[in-house]
Amino acid sequence: MYNEDIPTRAELPTTRQLIRSSIIAFVSAIAILATVILPAEYAIDPTGIGGALGLGEMGEIKKQLELEAEADRLRDLQNQAPSQPSTKSNPDQQSSLFDAAIAFLFISPAAAQLTAPEWKDEISISLTPGQGTEVKLVMNKGATVQFMWAVAGGGRANFDLHGDGGGNSISYEKGRGVPGDNGTLEAAFDGNHGWFWRNRGKEDITVILKVKGDYIEMKRVI
Repeated sequence: MYNEDIPTRAELPTTRQLIRSSIIAFVSAIAILATVILPAEYAIDPTGIGGALGLGEMGEIKKQLELEAEADRLRDLQNQAPSQPSTKSNPDQQSSLFDAAIAFLFISPAAAQLTAPEWKDEISISLTPGQGTEVKLVMNKGATVQFMWAVAGGGRANFDLHGDGGGNSISYEKGRGVPGDNGTLEAAFDGNHGWFWRNRGKEDITVILKVKGDYIEMKRVI
């Protein structure tokens, strides 16, 4: 037999107490969702508390990783169909991105004059850990430019190739921990089109960008 004491009716919580406890639990859950879960998991910070706690950056990283995983999946599908040429790659360049980066960083100036295209503009930007920068090209709709950028010395950077202007905005391509990129950029509308880089490493890096083509101006925004 059990000798446990059975609570009396007076000791049981009332309906009002149960409702109040349920309301407190619901409000607490909403607060945790808004201040912790949304910033950390989805980079959504309606209260600003997540950013103060450093959770917003965690959410941004997770979001970037999801985008990169999807980009890798699409890239693998494209690689399985060699008959479909890449829309971004320059048709005159048959070498891979790795070969282009090696040539860009290490070939001699004399060889470069013979093999590399004559670039219209070139810019070199140093970034400390955590620092970001943006370079834009002023372009008209349908205009195209050829570009090549790389992180000197084998470093890596996060990047976002995008455009904005006239109330329009577009993201052409994003990458995380990338040593460089090259190809052709076609403006989807009149406005500013270019790159944002951020150094997420622990060492200083130098990003070198070369461009040529149909654009009005190249400017460093930040």
